[in-house]
Amino acid sequence: MARNQVAKYVWLIDTVERRKRITFDELSQQWRLSSLSDGKPLSRRTFFNYRDAIYDMFGITLACDRATYEYYIAHDETEAQSRLSRWLLDSMSINGMLSDSQDVSSRIILENVPSARQHLPVVVQAMKQGLRIKYDYHSYKRVNATHVTLAPYFVKIFKQLWYVIGYDLNDKRVKTYALDRMSDLHITGEKFTMPRDFDPMSFFKDCFGITTSQDEPKDIVLRASSTQAKYLRALPLHPSQREEVHDSYSIFHYRMKLTYDLKEEIMSHGSDIEVIAPPELKAQIVTELKNALSNY
Repeated sequence: MARNQVAKYVWLIDTVERRKRITFDELSQQWRLSSLSDGKPLSRRTFFNYRDAIYDMFGITLACDRATYEYYIAHDETEAQSRLSRWLLDSMSINGMLSDSQDVSSRIILENVPSARQHLPVVVQAMKQGLRIKYDYHSYKRVNATHVTLAPYFVKIFKQLWYVIGYDLNDKRVKTYALDRMSDLHITGEKFTMPRDFDPMSFFKDCFGITTSQDEPKDIVLRASSTQAKYLRALPLHPSQREEVHDSYSIFHYRMKLTYDLKEEIMSHGSDIEVIAPPELKAQIVTELKNALSNY
């Protein structure tokens, strides 16, 4: 499908979502002002075709209120479908905006991160077919690559990096692997079935980031400066986050496992975040900070 055609679908969804409710005449007027229209009006037939394509591609329904003849987005997706649709739309919207901004490309600075474009389609295809994958894995902690055979259960993105989580046939347990550290990835003819009681959403339910732990979740209490508290409100560390607001600081409560990613996140904020509880997390942070200070 032509990329310009997908951009039209994304434009329609984005416009309806931003307006909440919009009539066809208003939508057609906005369409004529967009760079996608070539100055031509949006016909009803074209709109209905686009609406059907949007449902087929994204699972999003552009519904019509027969009382007001206004179009709106009907939220009839599951939570997982909604997140995936939102991620796809955000990615495509940004991609379309960047493609339409070549004249100011030198003024748009992007972060250089490892790409998963080569491996992600292969992993997803293996998931759809229920087939194991094999690859060489280049861990940062080992000199030589490790040969891995994996039943891919699900994929997850964290801090712009893609990971696959699945059952490692060599280690006989569920493990996490970064896609950008793979080489010689290929799909085998070996079938697998994901356990019925395995829920991808529950796997990281009590964790921050991509690392997990066999330990039980802990009640975590953090003290954040008033400025840092605003960032935590805008982007919570975890769904369990609760806040107590004070004059010059806030106290945040969580229920999470003590993982490597969580400790790294806390330390990345320096003196703006202080661990109040539990004592073992506080001790771990103190030890890490002392080790870091000894380097200077």
